[in-house]
Amino acid sequence: MAKFLMLGKYSAEAIKGISAERTKKAKQTIEKTGGKANAIYALLGAYDLAIIADFPNTSAAMKASIALTKLTGIGFTTSAAITVEEFDRMLG
Repeated sequence: MAKFLMLGKYSAEAIKGISAERTKKAKQTIEKTGGKANAIYALLGAYDLAIIADFPNTSAAMKASIALTKLTGIGFTTSAAITVEEFDRMLG
């Protein structure tokens, strides 16, 4: 499984739907696309949310990103991620 960082930005409408139940549904949506949410953080700054998730491939990550936007109204920027150690090995 590959690691992905999903950064989300609330729309005005998405803020109205904030709830523990929606978070639960978001995690289930990630699982339905073959992924696993390892951590979800609320942020201050340019983005409002960060999700660190594992997906079997880029297609699954893209499906989850779109499905989450449909579910929540939150726009996501999704990027593949590797550890710094893996990066160093790759370039070393």
